[in-house]
Amino acid sequence: MPELKIVGRDHASPMTLLRGVRDVMTGAGSVQERLDALVAFIAKQFNSQVCSIYLLQPGQMLELFATTGLKASAAHVTRLAVGQGLVGHIAADGVVLNLAQAREHPHFVYRPETGEENYHSFVGVPILSGLQAVGVLVVQSTAARSYSTEQVEVLETVAMVVAELAIGQKLVDNYALARDRRHSSHAHAISGLKICPGLAKAPAVLHRPRIEITELVSDDPGQEEKRLAEALVAMRSGVEELIRATDGSASREQVEILEAYRMFTYDRGWEENIRQAIRTGLTAEAAAKKVFDDLHLKLEKIGSPYIRQRIEDMEDITMRLLYHLMGESHTAAHTALPREFILVARSMGPAELLEYGTERLRGLVLERASAASHIAIIARMLDIPVVSGIAGLGELIQPRDEVIVDGDRGEIYIRPGDDISEEINRHLAQRQKQNEAYAAQRDLPAVTRDGVRILLNLNIGLHLDARNVAAADVDGIGLFRTELPYLTSATFPDVEQQRKLYREVFDKARGKPVIFRSFDVGGDKTVPYIHMPDEENPAMGWRATRIGLDRPLILRQQFRALLEAAEAEPFKLMFPMIATVEEFDAARAILVKEVEELMQSGIAPPSELQIGVMLEVPALLLALPALLPRLDFVSIGSNDLLQFLFAADRGNELVAARFDPLRPSVLKLLRQVIAQCTAAGVEVGFCGDLANRPLDLIALLACGVRSISVPPPSIGPIKAVIRTLNLKEAAQYVEVLCEQEERSIRPYLRAFARDHQVDAGYGG
Repeated sequence: MPELKIVGRDHASPMTLLRGVRDVMTGAGSVQERLDALVAFIAKQFNSQVCSIYLLQPGQMLELFATTGLKASAAHVTRLAVGQGLVGHIAADGVVLNLAQAREHPHFVYRPETGEENYHSFVGVPILSGLQAVGVLVVQSTAARSYSTEQVEVLETVAMVVAELAIGQKLVDNYALARDRRHSSHAHAISGLKICPGLAKAPAVLHRPRIEITELVSDDPGQEEKRLAEALVAMRSGVEELIRATDGSASREQVEILEAYRMFTYDRGWEENIRQAIRTGLTAEAAAKKVFDDLHLKLEKIGSPYIRQRIEDMEDITMRLLYHLMGESHTAAHTALPREFILVARSMGPAELLEYGTERLRGLVLERASAASHIAIIARMLDIPVVSGIAGLGELIQPRDEVIVDGDRGEIYIRPGDDISEEINRHLAQRQKQNEAYAAQRDLPAVTRDGVRILLNLNIGLHLDARNVAAADVDGIGLFRTELPYLTSATFPDVEQQRKLYREVFDKARGKPVIFRSFDVGGDKTVPYIHMPDEENPAMGWRATRIGLDRPLILRQQFRALLEAAEAEPFKLMFPMIATVEEFDAARAILVKEVEELMQSGIAPPSELQIGVMLEVPALLLALPALLPRLDFVSIGSNDLLQFLFAADRGNELVAARFDPLRPSVLKLLRQVIAQCTAAGVEVGFCGDLANRPLDLIALLACGVRSISVPPPSIGPIKAVIRTLNLKEAAQYVEVLCEQEERSIRPYLRAFARDHQVDAGYGG
């Protein structure tokens, strides 16, 4: 290799060092020779005796690929498992270690073949590819010292260069590593997180294939800042155009989400951080990538759903910026798409998903997304199955690979074998046939075989399609979740914003009854303008009405907006997360006060006002005798009620499956609640996941439930159960089962449905 002039001082500028790294990496010689030259160069630049590069190999082993200062014989011999030693700890957690005394760190492991016993200080940074550690870059010294923040940042930038070389030269096989991480073969399901239910099979389309940034170092920071400014203008213009294009066709919820998304494209702090990275010697593309990688590593361990959503939005915006900088299309939606497809993405923003349209999209697989994320909200609007939480998707799945998305189970299959593919085809054909049968019965009433009328209502809160509400077999909206304006806004939504949304609901309901659930933010639904404390158990913490009572202005403004939106029509409102009679009285008093002020301002109040409660806190079960005289209706919210009864977090797969709600104790409790409400003349309804499942529904109806609320896609399957069920026979059967041993009655109900020809559909 040609001789390279070394500038060996701690205070060498980042730009000088990066230019030297570029010259080494683009010089002559084999890949190994360039890596050897690179570690020698970095060691001298850092005035240190050791520099080493470890790269990840199949089996989750970090192999020493190049070193100066350690024994040369250790190269390609020393291997550390991910999580083992300081190097393994960096790779496992994506952390940076800067230690004056490495041996004192609890993760230190001595490897005698390296000859590192004379070195004290240690600084190591992860080598990242797609936010996954594929190696570690290490500098060591005999002196016991900590390296400066500037040196660590420069080392992180150098690691970006090493990552590009390692991937480009196949030193790291991302496909093999991803497959190794998943411990998966083509014939088995890969488990993830259930985000949206449903089943789909189609060829894969990769959203945002991996971007190859070939130029990382620049000699002209001024020109790079100019390129950045031009790309920002183009990116922001594209987002503005997308929002304009949705006017009139998108729902209010979609527009609000896009508006919140647009705000992030104008984040001044983000833009300035990129400019500062450019001034260190990076190209605009490398600077944008580095700023996002730094942000992701700092924030990814924070458990807040709001923080996770911000990371997802910022990644989406960063990727859009990169595509504009590189002059490429920012989404595969601009290329020829298959007749139907499964969209595969590490993450994506709501704007990008909408650009694909809905006619051909059959399912979505994501590496990262929570059920409360903007992308999940949009996907539920589109009624497509979504599975998330699967690492290494870009390496596991190739374009046009056949993929199966099972949103009901939270699983995907990649390149399934003939046996699995045929089985899924049978399931899809069965679903299609059943959906056609449901559609044919749309105008028929929800009446059991022995003539009992069941009220079918909708759970709504993401997107209200007037066609769903207008259907002949839909009696109304049993649960309208009012929290969406709060979740999709960067600032507190004012009365007028809320009033317009609620009025739209009344208009689309066309006179059918609507039950609005008041403010229900907190727990796993956080917003930026309400400071949420760190809580060990947020599901049972400061949330919903508890926040509203502590911050009464929130409830006052929402109640005012709802009352104005009603415009002298009947109005039904229920309070969530009520644990005591006093809490209900306090919330009701705020509502009554707003009614009085509304009348004083000359605005007509609702023609009829009914106030209810969502029964989801077990303590309220014992307070029913005192509460019922104050109520017009009760809605049993099974999701929270059951997780509190069984002390099992429904979002925790380790414990959520440990109990089955179809137990005598639960059903007896349900019968008692219904009997108490009926005796008091209080309407009682049921909403929650139990009502969506055929066997669970049979038990609910047998216990006396006569009004249920379910998502729009569930109406057909649920009505099929009702119309094929003899309720008297089912009630007698369940009553006998409830007097038996305390265990799940699900197997017996399955046999009952089979023996009595109850249409349990594909959910039974």
